[in-house]
Amino acid sequence: MAKMPHSSSLAIVLLCLYINISFLNALDGGGFSVEIIHRDSSRSPYYRPTETQFQRVANALRRSINRANHFNKPNLVASTNTAESTVIASQGEYLMSYSVGTPPFQILGIVDTGSDIIWLQCQPCEDCYNQTTPIFDPSQSKTYKTLPCSSNICQSVQSAASCSSNNDECEYTITYGDNSHSQGDLSVETLTLGSTDGSSVQFPKTVIGCGHNNKGTFQREGSGIVGLGGGPVSLISQLSSSIGGKFSYCLAPLFSQSNSSSKLNFGDEAVVSGRGTVSTPIVPKNGLGFYFLTLEAFSVGDNRIEFGSSSFESSGGEGNIIIDSGTTLTILPEDDYLNLESAVADAIELERVEDPSKFLRLCYRTTSSDELNVPVITAHFKGADVELNPISTFIEVDEGVVCFAFRSSKIGPIFGNLAQQNLLVGYDLVKQTVSFKPTDCTQE
Repeated sequence: MAKMPHSSSLAIVLLCLYINISFLNALDGGGFSVEIIHRDSSRSPYYRPTETQFQRVANALRRSINRANHFNKPNLVASTNTAESTVIASQGEYLMSYSVGTPPFQILGIVDTGSDIIWLQCQPCEDCYNQTTPIFDPSQSKTYKTLPCSSNICQSVQSAASCSSNNDECEYTITYGDNSHSQGDLSVETLTLGSTDGSSVQFPKTVIGCGHNNKGTFQREGSGIVGLGGGPVSLISQLSSSIGGKFSYCLAPLFSQSNSSSKLNFGDEAVVSGRGTVSTPIVPKNGLGFYFLTLEAFSVGDNRIEFGSSSFESSGGEGNIIIDSGTTLTILPEDDYLNLESAVADAIELERVEDPSKFLRLCYRTTSSDELNVPVITAHFKGADVELNPISTFIEVDEGVVCFAFRSSKIGPIFGNLAQQNLLVGYDLVKQTVSFKPTDCTQE
């Protein structure tokens, strides 16, 4: 049995993070890192000082469950004039500070590993959501250029039918699972990121969506989405030659005593190697931008529970789970969840109680203010056994109440960010692998 410190239990709810870009010799060293801060941190623009810690936990769980409900549209390939994404815009977001245009115009965009396009609100704003920060005006930029329908980039994102007969400009429409949407011009523009020495690093001719019609549950402090998925016009794909197709993150417990931030790394800074590193293949899924892995089983102590079929599973069981940095909980099919829950329950001798928020099923009353004995759970991916930290499998939802941080759903499966705490998780899109390394992320 492993021990979970109560003082760190709330730290595992990482759903929305504010990102301050800071390059570490981006051009000379080939890599850079960014600081990521939890949405509920006092340093976040979303911080609400009147909320209790347990209210923040409940809100994060609610956002996680809502987000999972939008992974049920497997076809992300654009048809006619619509590119669909299953990511709900207000769930699981990171905020990233960057600039577009010449002269640079600062943007605060939601970063999402499940989205494949960079878009922002643009003037003239025909029908936009209420944005509290200034809106980008492409007419004021010397480097802004719309793309024609005949361009290879336009063809790679959506069919030529997306262009009207009287307009040769490539237009995009992206619709999210909650019917939020953005519509506008697919364009190229200079993207600028700040450096630690006060200079800047520019990426010219970056493909962006300049949205003139945007509605839905978007946060007013931000402008649009920065996609980190695997699609052809995501930030990762477009920076691929500069970063070698590599990015990684190390999510530290928010409420750890060090109160340290987490890190998101690109290029050479993102290499995950050394003692304890294990790797598993990324399984392509018919052009979908999600990162699919193959999960073979879970172990609870010495008890191995085989992982069954799912709605995402292809022949041979390859690519049967999505790894997602924006979903808090790990979501499993009902039968798989019940088998795992049963094994976990058999290993814990505590009084079972209900989750006050009614989100999680396996909960216990605890009396110790210091430690809770929980079983060690290992996720057996293909070629990679990943031991989950105790703070990653149980969460304190109320005073003296802890719950198993997994949930059953017809949507998914999804390997959420809570299970990824204190792991250095690296994506290599050239080798098509995800690597895991046990790491004290407070020291990164």
